[in-house]
Amino acid sequence: MNRCVFLAAGLIASLTASPLQNSASKARGPQTQVQVQMRNVMYHFQNNIAVHIVRLGGELVPTREGEIPVFDDKNSFVLRINAGEMAIETQSMANVLNQYVFARKDSPVKEVSIQIDKGLLKVKGKLHNKGDVTFETEDEISVTEDGKIRMHAKKIRAAHLPVKGLMDLFGVEMSDLIKTGKVRGIRAEKDDLILDPEQALPPPHIQGKVTQVRLEGNSIVQVFGNPGSYKWAPVSARNYMAYRGNRLKFGKLTMEDTDMVLIDPDPRDPFDFYLDHYKEQLVAGYTKTTESFGLRVFMVDFNKLKQQKPARK
Repeated sequence: MNRCVFLAAGLIASLTASPLQNSASKARGPQTQVQVQMRNVMYHFQNNIAVHIVRLGGELVPTREGEIPVFDDKNSFVLRINAGEMAIETQSMANVLNQYVFARKDSPVKEVSIQIDKGLLKVKGKLHNKGDVTFETEDEISVTEDGKIRMHAKKIRAAHLPVKGLMDLFGVEMSDLIKTGKVRGIRAEKDDLILDPEQALPPPHIQGKVTQVRLEGNSIVQVFGNPGSYKWAPVSARNYMAYRGNRLKFGKLTMEDTDMVLIDPDPRDPFDFYLDHYKEQLVAGYTKTTESFGLRVFMVDFNKLKQQKPARK
């Protein structure tokens, strides 16, 4: 792998976090943030957890003061979203709850499943602390004043249990576990559950205020900031992740004054990207260097890697 390709490899991993708009960066203090802009990207957090980023503008921010983002360390940065829209399918959302939010052995809720029906979110599961009794809620969703997602239970059912509200359903266990930090990314308010996307999703974590939320098809769509008034930078690609400015570290190398665009060579469907497997996607694609030493990386979709036939010897 030549130097340019290796350089690209590290940068690719930046998908998980990051920002564009250089002017915004200069106004925010320490020059450690990298500008990012994304469009039509299917981003995998884990094998069975992914979000569809319709569009996103923001910043890749280091989590440790005085340091720079490191692509090989998901905990070294967060993605601060200034404006954007992303969708998560109900199965992925259920996986988030089962594998991350309610993953502890002493969690009161297990085996969560989610469906969308007639404009409501149907949530089913088992009450672990009550003998694995099954329950079901039908929820309306909205946005809180501080930019979180509110799930208001209109109907609550549980086998063999008298239920008037969420506290009857969950008992004191939910409130106690939330207060002690044993359940992350969610809190209870009367008959509402408040979901915090900043805490609920696995690393790399996101930051941003949700301004709208809606149910669309089989997905929960979240809008951050005001995408309509955001100053989107021109990018000559349909499905991409673009990174600009400051320093990024990857492997043994560090890129100065970052200028990197990861491009989907087949724009007929979303750019399927999985940070944990970015090297495989890189090797299957190719890179170009611009006259100003920027990098344009054409990467094969992660979900198409296995479809490629091995070259004949």
